[in-house]
Amino acid sequence: MRVIVFFDLPSVTDSDKREYRNFRNHLIKSGFIMMQESVYSKIALNATNVKSITEAIRQNKPPKGIVQLMVVTERQYTTIEYIVGDINTNIINSDERLIIL
Repeated sequence: MRVIVFFDLPSVTDSDKREYRNFRNHLIKSGFIMMQESVYSKIALNATNVKSITEAIRQNKPPKGIVQLMVVTERQYTTIEYIVGDINTNIINSDERLIIL
């Protein structure tokens, strides 16, 4: 499963910018990878893991703005179609259970 976080946070005042940086740093330290600006994803092993990830995001959410979560299966995630842009080859995008590098 993948947990995908979408967020749109204000960055007008210095405190807004600080909250934005803190939230983004929390996602990175928690193992999320950036798919594009303000869209991050992380692999979750099971529904219990998804609940703990969701709870951690709720505890670290900024006071303003919008944060959205979506959970998709690996099979759904691998069907992402890239209309414009290049696929990042550093990230393995496969629904295989075992990947040999």
